[in-house]
Amino acid sequence: MATKGDHSEWTFLTNHARVLLALSRDPGVRLRDVAANCGVTERTVQAIVADLEQAGYITRARDGRRNRYTLVSGAAFRHPAEAGQEITGLLELLADPHPALETTP
Repeated sequence: MATKGDHSEWTFLTNHARVLLALSRDPGVRLRDVAANCGVTERTVQAIVADLEQAGYITRARDGRRNRYTLVSGAAFRHPAEAGQEITGLLELLADPHPALETTP
């Protein structure tokens, strides 16, 4: 059983969601920076970006020596439980890395 503060067992977001969020926050980000931020290898991020591009969630275009990533509007969640819901809602919710949270007394 996980103890308080032990986050190694599971997380709420998948690596695919974390990479997509990083690309939405900074469309010109380097994949090595995404990898460091997400705690995975650069090769893993490259594979995830390829998955996201192939599935129609992002497009990639050269911008000088870098790539620029664009989210495809209207892209929906893949799981049937969220069918019809666009991913932009989740990305907007998570866009601010330090939102002010309301707490109950």
